[in-house]
Amino acid sequence: MTSRRPRLAAHGLERGAPVTVTVDGRPTTAYVGESVAVALMADGELTMRTTAGGEPRGLFCGMGVCYDCIVIVDGVPGTRACITWVREGMDIARQDGPGYRWADRSGRDAAD
Repeated sequence: MTSRRPRLAAHGLERGAPVTVTVDGRPTTAYVGESVAVALMADGELTMRTTAGGEPRGLFCGMGVCYDCIVIVDGVPGTRACITWVREGMDIARQDGPGYRWADRSGRDAAD
């Protein structure tokens, strides 16, 4: 049987300054010191990408080894969300297959 660890009270820990990032075309607040993966999960969605076959993937190893959390950051597909820190003005998009934005899926499917 495992027990839940309680959250630490303040103890000198502070959240970083707020920054505005764009997630799938929507502005959202993230905090300096957070990874892109954390910002996406805080945005309410655990799926960070889909495979070419359409299977959902998200944060798995959390240290950049498995590549399950790859997203598009500032137009660069294949960026590992777990080891990329958020910064002001960053454009983040969940990735569909080899590097399409989720928002572009309908247009891509129509062109295929």
